[in-house]
Amino acid sequence: MISFSFGLHVRDSLLQASASLRDNRLRTLLSVLAVSVGVAAVLVIGTVTISGRDYVFAELESYGLNTIWIYRNTVDQNPLAPMRRGSGITNDDLAEIEKSGCCPAVLRLAPLVYNWETWREVIRVGNMFDRVKVEGVDLDYFPINREDVVFGRIFRPDEIEQRKSVVIIGPKVQEKLFGAHSNPLGEAIRLGDTRLTIIGVLKEKRRGFLMKIGAESNDANDRIVIPYTLYQQLAGSKDIQTLVAEARDGDSVELGSKQLVSFLQRQHNNKYDYVEVNMLRWIDTAQELLRNISLVGLIAASLSLFVGGIGIMNIMSTSVVERTREIGIRKAVGARRRDILSQFLFEAMFISAIGGFFGQIFGFGMAYLLAHLLGIPLVPSLLTAVLSLLLACIVGMLSGYYPAHKAACLRPVEALRHE
Repeated sequence: MISFSFGLHVRDSLLQASASLRDNRLRTLLSVLAVSVGVAAVLVIGTVTISGRDYVFAELESYGLNTIWIYRNTVDQNPLAPMRRGSGITNDDLAEIEKSGCCPAVLRLAPLVYNWETWREVIRVGNMFDRVKVEGVDLDYFPINREDVVFGRIFRPDEIEQRKSVVIIGPKVQEKLFGAHSNPLGEAIRLGDTRLTIIGVLKEKRRGFLMKIGAESNDANDRIVIPYTLYQQLAGSKDIQTLVAEARDGDSVELGSKQLVSFLQRQHNNKYDYVEVNMLRWIDTAQELLRNISLVGLIAASLSLFVGGIGIMNIMSTSVVERTREIGIRKAVGARRRDILSQFLFEAMFISAIGGFFGQIFGFGMAYLLAHLLGIPLVPSLLTAVLSLLLACIVGMLSGYYPAHKAACLRPVEALRHE
């Protein structure tokens, strides 16, 4: 019986609220619009934050989250000091690190050989030419750098040891020289006078966002990899331009970097300075960037909801003034304070709920439009949608409480005298 009575009370309050709001269509529309903009802003910002974070971290994971890069610092602080030749890392260093056990925080280690003066080199297939990045690597490079092949295979140990003329090409190289849907396995490309047989095609790596913000300058899909021993033979050098390592876990990344640099400095009697780069710094930078974007967006969304709340408070306050005599009549015939309070709160909640509903539609549309324009998958989550709608209802309730309380506290005699 109590629940039936409560249901009738709620139904009557909703009917009265909707009738009152219809009588003030323009003010109601403006308040609904303000709430809609705020809810849409919250939904879009939440979507950009969550989906953007997932997108960026998916690109970062393509490097391996525990990856470390060590290379020589060629910028000498003393401009008068003679420039020492060499990369500061050699095959002997690599062998000594693996043999000595100097770096227990490091799980795997791989050489990365390339031409750091030109970066890109000319390759040829028949009468077609292309300039690509050429990298010399060994077997451990593939698991460290999260590399995989979609066609063919990676190198065998004997191909590394015997400097075999084999090559694995990136998907963009395949597309430009052979066609996107071709099978280039067994085909030959020429690097200078050296004929290289294609044994695999690398899996495509998605790093578009990192390239846009300048964190990655080379397209990982536009390169070829060959045995590092073959590259060194062609270059006539035993230099290794970069050591690529994988720490045992996330907590060992900084320690592993320090151990490798310390070993190389001892090995070369401090003749060279080294740069250490690891994924933790990239992750911190990405998180800081996303936090700043989220903060700015949430401030803008909060201002929008604040404006919407002021609009609701304004329309409810005006409604109280205009309906003072009605309130007096209702109280005179037995309406209780909570009846008046609930009616005006229902009106405020009604505005915020309608605004929240249209804000959801607008927010979803904006998210999908941004995804199309930016080329980033932005998928609004159910949690973000529910939270934005809940926030709109809270704003409506808080904004409507003061006018509702003011109406509920009116004395019947004073209300009936109001003109």
